Parts: sequence; structure tokens; C-alpha cells
Amino acid sequence: MTASDYQRLAGLFPTEVITHSYVSDIALPGGVGTFALITLDNDVDHTRPTTLGPNTLLELDSVLDTLKARAEAGEIVGVGVTGKPHYLVAGADLSATQKLASYDDGLAMARLGHEVYAKLHTLGVPSFAFINGVALGGGLEIALQSQYRTVSTGAGALALPEAFIGLVPGWGGVYILPRLIGPENAVKVMIENPLSNNRTLSGPAAFKLGIADALFEPADFVEQSLAWAARVITGEETVSRPNAADPAVSPEAWDAAVAHGRAVVEARTSNAAPAPAKVLDLLEAGRNWTAEQSRDAECEALAELMQTPQFHSTVYAFLDLVQKRGKRPAGAPDKKLARPVSKVGVVGAGLMASQLALLFARQLKVPVVMTDIDQARVDKGVGYVHAEVDKLLAKKRISPDAANRTKALVSGSVSKEAFSDADFVIEAVFEELSVKKQVFAEVEAVVSPECILATNTSSLSVTEMAADLQHPERVVGFHFFNPVAVMPLLEIVRAPKTDDAVLATAFVLAKTLKKTAVLVKDDAAFVVNRILGRMFGEITAVFDEGTDAATADNALRPMGLPMSPFTLLALVGLPVGQHVQESLHAAFGERFWLSKNSQKIIDAGITSLWQKDEDGKPYIPAETLALLDFGNTPSTSEDVLRRTQDALADEIGRMLDEGVVAGPEDIDLCMILGAGWPMHLGGITPYLDRVGASERVLGKTFHEAKEPAQAAS
Repeated sequence: MTASDYQRLAGLFPTEVITHSYVSDIALPGGVGTFALITLDNDVDHTRPTTLGPNTLLELDSVLDTLKARAEAGEIVGVGVTGKPHYLVAGADLSATQKLASYDDGLAMARLGHEVYAKLHTLGVPSFAFINGVALGGGLEIALQSQYRTVSTGAGALALPEAFIGLVPGWGGVYILPRLIGPENAVKVMIENPLSNNRTLSGPAAFKLGIADALFEPADFVEQSLAWAARVITGEETVSRPNAADPAVSPEAWDAAVAHGRAVVEARTSNAAPAPAKVLDLLEAGRNWTAEQSRDAECEALAELMQTPQFHSTVYAFLDLVQKRGKRPAGAPDKKLARPVSKVGVVGAGLMASQLALLFARQLKVPVVMTDIDQARVDKGVGYVHAEVDKLLAKKRISPDAANRTKALVSGSVSKEAFSDADFVIEAVFEELSVKKQVFAEVEAVVSPECILATNTSSLSVTEMAADLQHPERVVGFHFFNPVAVMPLLEIVRAPKTDDAVLATAFVLAKTLKKTAVLVKDDAAFVVNRILGRMFGEITAVFDEGTDAATADNALRPMGLPMSPFTLLALVGLPVGQHVQESLHAAFGERFWLSKNSQKIIDAGITSLWQKDEDGKPYIPAETLALLDFGNTPSTSEDVLRRTQDALADEIGRMLDEGVVAGPEDIDLCMILGAGWPMHLGGITPYLDRVGASERVLGKTFHEAKEPAQAAS
């Protein structure tokens, strides 16, 4: 690539928010010499993360050329890179990558990054990265390409998430990282974490793995990093990297790591997306490559993947849905209407209630009181919260002070009088309408008229729960997904009488709890469980009709779902799944199949259809099969897949006609965040458009042809 190629590339991004490279000369302590510190800053506050585009890279390139000349002239003894408050760099600007319409454009972008980053280790003086905050993708690779690294204990979100978004770590990460921290750890960072809801590393976790060489506190992070750099430059500080690995010395470690990575990809994506496998291909072949050979392969892989429908689907799902629509919920009232919440009540002290209590205490930092029918249950619930806090402390995810404060905020009582001064009370008791109505009546009798009453129901009518209350306008659905700490979706259910202030408070609380809220109508099972119920119904129906279990359970593998239907049902709990199905069957009739075989399994106390043999292979025990009755009309896997696709298109069409949500984008958002629907499919409604199900069933598509879904697969 020539300079004119890169200038042409930069011209494709006239509106790029440039992350500038500001250079400060700093006199290192002890008279070591002058250190040039580059601060990456887009001149916008923390609400606009620093990102990387071609204009940003060209500016950094020019700055590095100047610093190299200064190093050759003996004017500086070292170069460092850090970022504006809270960020090193948040990676490439994904929205801009959609402008790279051709393979050649993608290749140019990939090579530009490599050429600029390569200068970080050819300056003639030591190069350092001071990771002060978020460092994602190309942002972390800036640090990896530097010769030495420090990280702040306050830095959050360090990751190479490319496998999650449909790409590969293409600016040196896939080559450098396994050599720096070992191939097993590299697979964790490049494969396991991205495919686990895009998990990231904290500063201390990154230091423990060996990504950074030193760890300092946020208050004087840059000063401590500069002092450490001075000691490295003089030789006073010896850098040790115990996790570093040489592929020539330990080829078996490389092979084992790649094999493990491929098993993870198979389990979590059914190999339906190309990017994770490509990351592992580069890691495997790169064992025998030079850095230059890896660079060429990385650039080609990036250019190819940028043109895939899976990448464009992921950009749509991640940016348009999760990042944009998720942060601006359709139908949410003005947040100025929200009421303050200074105390929370939780009715119940079981597992779900205890998870809620922990979440409210950690995120809201207000008193939380739990109630239940006897002291033993209350003590068990509070004890669970305290034990979970202790686990967080042991993992160093919270400080001792934060642990003590969180524990002190959570208390328990056998009397609902403890809610008398609460502003928000949420019930998490048994999923039975009469029980929940009784709970709300008891709570309303002791709380203030302004106190909001929330239900965590997964399928019951919020309207019916509020029907007999003096103030039904105070009731709102607040449906979390299990496990509460992990699942990001919160379905906020508006009943006909729920007022705007209550709803606004619910949305503000959701944001404070770090959940993505979607407004849903009070229809049975809302969004996620209704769609999953229709899907489960089709799979259990074909099984009951005589389709063998393996065919029924694996027919949806082309969708790349995180787990098969029978496996997911076992994880949710067969009785819970059957209870939701009963609610849906009662509300919507025969299109939600209610399996008698499922009930027989539950009645027998069996927790999963599948068991595993000595080799770990799934099978159905003979005693389980003996309980079941089957028809004689089996289906092929192709028939099951098409039948399920059509059923989902039918149900979603009905939901949109009923106004359950504002639009198909909200259906997609709920399924991505609440059911783990794969990003590479671009959402469930674009998928159904793509496979023809929406046309077959509804005579139209959910999205216009110009939607990104058209190009997705």
C-alpha cells in the first residue's frame, strides 16, 4: 500500500471523530532524560469514547515518525502512549467500518493499522503503554505492540472482542498475545471471553494474566507509570513475564489451546459464524510464522471477514440494537418524571429474590430489606447475599470497604412492616397469581401511597395482580432473567393503569442497575418467554409425534443458538418451563403445545431428558423412555427447522400486531440480551426474513430490503 492509498482511504471518512495524538515532553525522575508521552484524546468528554479510524491512524503515524527522528537525535529516551480519562482507546469505530465496501478497502485499513503500530517497536528507544482505562480491540493492540505496559487498577473493559463482532484481532494481537501470556490464556481472551456475552478483563485481571508488566492505583497512575518507565530504561527495574511462551519450545501447549478453543466455538456457536474459527486458524498456523507472515494473514482475514454477511449482521445487532436502541428505549417516559428511590423492599428470600437484593444493594447503594414467611428463610436469603459478597471479595472484584458496605445494606424481616418507608418493593415469590395478589395486598397496606410495587413475574398478568389494589397505577412489571448478575435484559411491563411516573422510575432504575430495558405490553409471557415457548412447543411436539430426540434437539443447530432446546429446558428447570408453557397454552391455545411427555418426566422427578454416558455422550435412559408415549409421524431435521422458523414468524407477527413492543427491533433486542440469540444472525426478525419464513407465513418481511438484515445470514 502507498501513501496515496491511505489518503484515499481516509477520504472515505470525512466525518470521522479523530482521536488526536497529543505529545508532552516529561522530565523523568532521577535525571534519566526526556520522555515523550502521547495522550490519545478526541477532545470530547467521557460520553464519547476514543476510537480508531484511518485519519486517527495517519495522525498517529506522523507523530511516531517525528518521535523516531527525535530519538535518533538523542532528544528523548522513551515514548509512552496513554489515553484521556477512562479510556486508552475503545477500538475501531464499528459504524465506520460499514463504509469499507470492498475487499481492497478492508485490506487497506488492516495494513494501515499494522504499519502504524509497527513503529511503536522501531523507534530506537523503549516504548511503553500506560493503560489507564478501556482498551478494546485495536486499542489493546496499541498496548501489545508497545514494548512495555502498565495498567491501572481502575481500568475496566480490556479485551480483544473481535470474535464476538465477526472479525479477528488483526493488528498483531493474535500473534503477540499467545507469546506474551501463553496460548491457553490467549484463547481465553480471544475466544472464551468474547463468546461469553463479550466478557472483558479488569486491570488487575489483565496484570495477573501478564498482559501488563506493572499495576498501579488510579490516583497517581501516570506518575507511577513514568517512574516505573524510568527504572526500566536505566535497568534498575527488571521486567519478568512468567506466562510468556515460545511456540518452538512448547508446541503441544499450542495444539491443546487450539483444540480447546475449537471445542468452545462448537459448543457456543455450532460453528455457524466464521470469525471465531478464523481466529483459531491464525493462532494455529501462526505458531510457525514470523510476525510479518502473521501480519499478512491477519490483514487478509480482516478484509475477507469485513465483507461477510455475518459481520454486517453483527454490526447491525451490536450497534443499531444493543448500543443505540438499547440505550434509548422506545416508549420510555421522560426521566424527569422518575421518583427517587432511597430504600428497596424484596418480597421473598429464595434464590431469585436473593439475587435481586444483591443487585439492588450493589448498584443502587441503598438499604434493601428482604421478607419471607419465617426467620429461617429470611436468614438463608440474607446469608446468600453475604456469601456472594464474600466471593466477590475473594476474587478481588470489590474492595473490603465495598464488601462491608454492601453487607450492611441488606437486612431481613418476617414482617412486611419493614417496607413502611420503602420507595420501591419488588416481589419474587412463587409464580402463582393468587399468591402474588395476596402479597401485593399485604404490601400496599403498609407502604406509602407513592411506593412503587414491582413484580418479577415471567408470564403472569400484571394487570390482574393490580386489579384489587387501591392504587393499581403504582404497579409495574420488572422482569429479570436468570442469573440476574449476568443477563443484561430487563423487560419492563406497562399495565393499562401504570402511570408515567412509575414507568419513568422503572427505566431510571434499570439504567442504574446496568440493565438494558425494553418496554413491553402486558401480554402473557411478554417477549422472550413467549417466543421461546413457541419454539419449545414445536420441538416437544415433533418429539411427541415420533421424531427421535437427537433429530428434534439438533434441528435448530443451523441457527447457531448457544444451546439446544432440551439442554436449555433442563437449565431453566423442566417444571419452570412447563409452568410457563401452561400459561401460554391457557392464554393463546393450541399453537403453544403442552407436552404430556414433559409432564410425565417432571412427575417422575427427572431433571433432564438427556443424561451422559462414561464418554460424555448424551443419551436418554431406558427408564425415561419407558415413561413416554410417541406418535408415528416423525419429521426430518429439515422439516423441524422449517416448521420452527414458520412458527416463530407467525408468533412474532402476532406480537407486533398486538403491540407487545414498539417494533421488530425490540423483539430482536430482547432475544439477543435475554436469550443469547447470536449476534451474527443480526436478530431473530432479520433471520426469519432471510430464510423466507416471514414471507411464507405473513406474506411480507419484518424489515425493508435496505435493512442490514438483507446482507446477513
